Amino acid sequence: MNNYFNLFIKFIFLSLILIIVNSCGLYRAAPVKDVPINVKDRVKKNQEEGKGFRLGRSNNGGTFQFASSNPLWRASLEVLGFMPIINASYSGGIIITDWYDENDSKNSIKITVKFLSNEIRPDGLKVLVYKKNCKSFESCQSNQEDGKINSELKFAILKKAAQIEKAGLVKKNN
Repeated sequence: MNNYFNLFIKFIFLSLILIIVNSCGLYRAAPVKDVPINVKDRVKKNQEEGKGFRLGRSNNGGTFQFASSNPLWRASLEVLGFMPIINASYSGGIIITDWYDENDSKNSIKITVKFLSNEIRPDGLKVLVYKKNCKSFESCQSNQEDGKINSELKFAILKKAAQIEKAGLVKKNN
């Protein structure tokens, strides 16, 4: 008799917990009209809504663009290859060179290339050139140049990127 009483208490306790959980809204039955019948459609709908999980490998491969496959990035590095590079962040979309002078002169330049787009077009790239003039070793002044060198560098990068892209398309078609 004691076993039946313990079983009855457990049944009441479990029923009470289920009622509380159901009334709190933790469990909501989905309307039948909103649930697709086909399993693959259900999985797709749940993934779009961010529900569920998957063990193992996914069939869906991501689309990645690495620096080596971006013609604009590669062209910029080739054009600026003669200068020492301080920072080249593909994810940040920027290349910064160190100060460079050819003949240990008192004038040197520093170039920053900002990528605004992955497409090869004039507004997808911003080139900044800084010029440092030193009267002596300790007194230097740097200014941003807005002259011919900016447009020449930008043109050289865009031209080289177009050549790299064209060569890549030729390889793909062969």
